Amino acid sequence: MKICARCIMDTTDPFIVFDEQGYCNHCSRFFSEIKDVCWFPNQKGRYILDKIIKNVKIHGKRKLYDGVIGLSGGVDSSYLLCKLREWGIRPLAVHVDAGWNSELAVKNIEVLCKKLDVDLHTIVIDWDAMRSVQVAFLRSGVVNQDIPQDHAFFASLFSYAIKNKIRYVFSGSNFSTESILPAAWGYDAMDATYLCEIVRRFGDGNLKRFPVANFWKLYFYYPYLRRMKILKPLNFINYKKFEAINELESRYGWRYYGAKHWESRFTKFFQGYYLPKRFGYDKRKAHLSSLIVSGEITRNEAMEEMKNIIYSPDKVDADINFISKKLKISRVDLENFINSPMVPNDIPTNEKLVKIGKYVKKILKIGFVNEK
Repeated sequence: MKICARCIMDTTDPFIVFDEQGYCNHCSRFFSEIKDVCWFPNQKGRYILDKIIKNVKIHGKRKLYDGVIGLSGGVDSSYLLCKLREWGIRPLAVHVDAGWNSELAVKNIEVLCKKLDVDLHTIVIDWDAMRSVQVAFLRSGVVNQDIPQDHAFFASLFSYAIKNKIRYVFSGSNFSTESILPAAWGYDAMDATYLCEIVRRFGDGNLKRFPVANFWKLYFYYPYLRRMKILKPLNFINYKKFEAINELESRYGWRYYGAKHWESRFTKFFQGYYLPKRFGYDKRKAHLSSLIVSGEITRNEAMEEMKNIIYSPDKVDADINFISKKLKISRVDLENFINSPMVPNDIPTNEKLVKIGKYVKKILKIGFVNEK
């Protein structure tokens, strides 16, 4: 195994490439394409952020809300909600319950909304539909088992915003903690063609009660016809994950849940057990590498963190029992899904269309923050 000399990404990513200095393509991309082009924790970032805040407030004048924020109870969205209120923005918090919430996540959402005086709207996904799609994905054996949750989250959030004529959608997504994620370790959760084909092949093919955002909606209807804009303000401040956690805990009684995205019980199982066991992928490497290149931790600190066992065998055993019971499958079936032979990934996607759609949006500045 070869490991990057600057971050901790290694050859468990089958597509990793190293330069003459021993630096990998992931962290090199951050410094060449992201840090100086997209990530602005400086004066330029402040200018862009001020422009975002001004435009949002102007559009929200005489309206009940300035925008919506998808609130999961995790660090990024929780901290963003606090910053929005600090900037005088009136967001509606929308939480999408896909059936996998941890008790801690629910408590964090309630505490924040109450203390920040923010209205909360919860969308509950039909559990039978969610369970059916989730089992189909497990049966398929594909890498990204979080697609059913993630797709349901964003499809529901975007649809709700459009129905209620709310243009601005605030996202906690950011480059400080999420700049590195190997393509081999997952796939785009918003590719409806991919999702629908997996459900057709490995499930019952029925998506009538499951929220789906197809290519037309994401790349034409929402941004062009309805002028919806997805804003990521954390990219324009000096966002530090651990400072955010300390502030959330000390000021609001919010509590951390152990690791990135573990506010979902299924995501905890998926990242902590399914990926390492089936594919040998440990997402902590990508998460910690993102923090290294953004300057929040050192490489040595990340290496030390990787020595910790954060998903103990007894917790794994309990979660396997919980998940198999909730999905109405046997523990043996769940283990068989994880240990089944690898199959060629011949599932059709929207990948080529998505590249075209992103290029068009970038050229026309549709859905991006630098609007006139």
